[in-house]
Amino acid sequence: MTSLPNSCPCGGADYHRCCEPLHDGAREAATAVELMRGRYSAYAKGRFDYVYRTWHPRTRPRSIDADHLTWHQLAITDSVAGGPDEDFGTVEFTASYRDGGRSGNLHERSRFMRRAGRWCYLDAEG
Repeated sequence: MTSLPNSCPCGGADYHRCCEPLHDGAREAATAVELMRGRYSAYAKGRFDYVYRTWHPRTRPRSIDADHLTWHQLAITDSVAGGPDEDFGTVEFTASYRDGGRSGNLHERSRFMRRAGRWCYLDAEG
């Protein structure tokens, strides 16, 4: 997949208007899907501070070791609830990556919840 120089890793047209404001703390994700897109873009851009900040403290690891992966494409295949007026949601996605010379896909059904008015990643179902 080729992208324009300023395109957002999540598939949005412009990183500076799409996920960068989330990463910089200028605004919060309004939905679970928007948080999922923001977290994917953060992995792709190496913004692990955002990934850590948006992970529920109960399930968050001590550190995030993913800088060896190169992320290429995000496909969201399903979402349940997780709207602006809800407190829980799930997002199913497939993310394509390269790890050294190997290509792979991460398929997950992620659970999100609103905590203190902000969406956060809780864990993966199943």
